[in-house]
Amino acid sequence: MSFTTIEPAPLRLNRSELAVPGSRTGLFEKAARSAADIVLLDLEDAVAPDQKEQARRNVIAALNDIDWSGRAVSVRVNGLDTPYMYRDVVDVVEQAGAKLDLIMIPKVGSAADVYALDLLVTQIEQAKGYRRRIGFELIIETALGMANIEAIAAASRRVESLHFGSADFAASTGARTTQIGGANPGYAVLTDPDGNGRRERHWGDMWHAALSRLVVAARAYGKRPVDGPFGDFGDEAGFQAAAGRAAALGCDGKWAIHPSQIAPANAAFTPTATEVARARAILAAMEQAQREGKGAVAFEGKMIDIASIRQAQTLVGKADGIARAGR
Repeated sequence: MSFTTIEPAPLRLNRSELAVPGSRTGLFEKAARSAADIVLLDLEDAVAPDQKEQARRNVIAALNDIDWSGRAVSVRVNGLDTPYMYRDVVDVVEQAGAKLDLIMIPKVGSAADVYALDLLVTQIEQAKGYRRRIGFELIIETALGMANIEAIAAASRRVESLHFGSADFAASTGARTTQIGGANPGYAVLTDPDGNGRRERHWGDMWHAALSRLVVAARAYGKRPVDGPFGDFGDEAGFQAAAGRAAALGCDGKWAIHPSQIAPANAAFTPTATEVARARAILAAMEQAQREGKGAVAFEGKMIDIASIRQAQTLVGKADGIARAGR
């Protein structure tokens, strides 16, 4: 391991993050009773400009009046380039900061963006006497943000997670798609012709490179990587596939823009009983090997070593955290 030590983000389940528009007050109580690990009350893209102020008041009231116990609550503020952001932060944190776990910052482009919000929130917390530090969730959804992702991840101790926003990222990079996540038929390759001249067309994952980069940056600095929304909430199989690929890459969770996406998100990012049992067996086998002075051992016909231990420990740790949360 490197001599450089990184402070990890606070432990927090983040398998599913249910996005709820701040203007839809009728959804707040349902969100609080849902199985989502985190509820995201949105003041940004899901709220029309003429509803911004009322949505802010709605969110403040919801934070103070609704019982959110059992899950974290985040508020997505408007971007730093808008006339709404400073009032979102000041009003929400001053009036409901004691009930707030996280602030989500959209379209983060540089470490300076995070510093600016950190300074503002720190001043309010000190003035109000809050004892609990509010964490930050950062959405990487522009070319500038992706170019600066390492500096952004390390910009503040408040940063807990990095989220990938595919729709705005596609717009920022000029990608030819209007979908929010999911597959793109244009992102495909053809095989060489077979003996009969036939060729197969294979779709690729156009988000793979960006999401993989986000995972590496997040893990390098002790943050949670989270995949963003999947727009077609009627396509359950498509969502499951997207969540499964995000989990395989190392993400801790995925957004849910509809309640129907919560259960498949939780399932995708929860290790199966078989996986956990195998991981525990690997740890037991390695403990026995270490007692015998061996650095590696055969397990199920395959060699396992110290790297295998780390993989198994990660999986078991995630399963134990879910169990402790009673989920």
